[in-house]
Formats: sequence, structure tokens, C-alpha cells
Amino acid sequence: MTSLRAFTCDDLFRFNNINLDPLTETYGIPFYLQYLAHWPEYFIVAEAPGGELMGYSECAPPVLHVFTVMGKAEGSVAREEWHGHVTALSVAPEFRRLGLAAKLMELLEEISEKKGGFFVDLFVRVSNQVAVNMYKQLGYSVYRTVLEYYSASNGEPDEDAYDMRKALSRDSEKKSIIPLPHPVRPEDIE
Repeated sequence: MTSLRAFTCDDLFRFNNINLDPLTETYGIPFYLQYLAHWPEYFIVAEAPGGELMGYSECAPPVLHVFTVMGKAEGSVAREEWHGHVTALSVAPEFRRLGLAAKLMELLEEISEKKGGFFVDLFVRVSNQVAVNMYKQLGYSVYRTVLEYYSASNGEPDEDAYDMRKALSRDSEKKSIIPLPHPVRPEDIE
């Protein structure tokens, strides 16, 4: 049976099988440690019965398969922008299509509700239609397009991102998900 638990420092040495996906953003160890120190409740892993890491929102030694979700709380309460942010959601290829990503997103949304968030947001590559469709099935909608958000490698142009959002119960009027009519640039994001 799959178990969900808090991410630990040891997991940093166990999640390569998840991070090697070309659509998964990979960060340096200080970045992960910052999230672990500041928002530990938002850093969750799923572990297979044999101890394999299956996924995370950033997350494997010998045969550890996991999935993870990594996020944080940010924004302004006064401007009704306090929200949960999904920094990374990743599931190892062999554990995809089992509902793990949906379960991790649900947990992150529950944490954001408890923290009084107005919405949950995330950024996803415009070209990653599998992820875009999954998020739409989970109730997220495109709030805005962020031009050239993802840096490209090997001389290709930078890629646009969708900023997708899902309103939480505190935003009863769903103001936080009214789509912007025009794209923005990364430097315009607060």
C-alpha cells in the first residue's frame, strides 16, 4: 500500500528517478532545503510498499520509487492573494496514471485551506498538455499566460507557461480565478 509522508533530507538522495523526467524542473540542494525549512507541511512524498519513492513535489537509493509535491504559502491577505503555490509535482514514470498526482494535489489544497488561502496556483509548460489536462480535471483553470517563463536549452526559444489556479472556499466569489485578458512577462509576476 502506498504511504504518504513528510519529505526528509534523506529523500534528496533518493529521488533521481523522479527528477530525470525532461518536464520536471530540477533545482539545487539549497533550494530544496529552503522549502523543507520554511514550508515542511507542503513537502510530501509518496512511497511504495518496498520503500521506493513514487513521486513528490520535488523527489530515490537503491530501488526507491516515489512521487512528491512541493509547495509553499505566499501572497498578501489584505489583497486577497494569500495562497498555496505548487512549486513542483512529480511522479516517477512507472507510477503514473494511478491517481497519485491527484492525491498529492488534494493534500496540498487541504493544507492551503487550513492556512486560509484564497486559491492554489501553479505554473505549467504550455506544451505539456498531459499536465494541463490533468490540472483541468482537478478543477484548475488558466488564469494567465506567462511569456518565456521556462528557459530553453540547446538554442531553442524560451517556453511560455500557464499560471493555473483553483479557488478555495475563502474565495467564495471566485475572484482569484478570473482570467487575465493578456499575457504577462515573468518580471510582472508578484
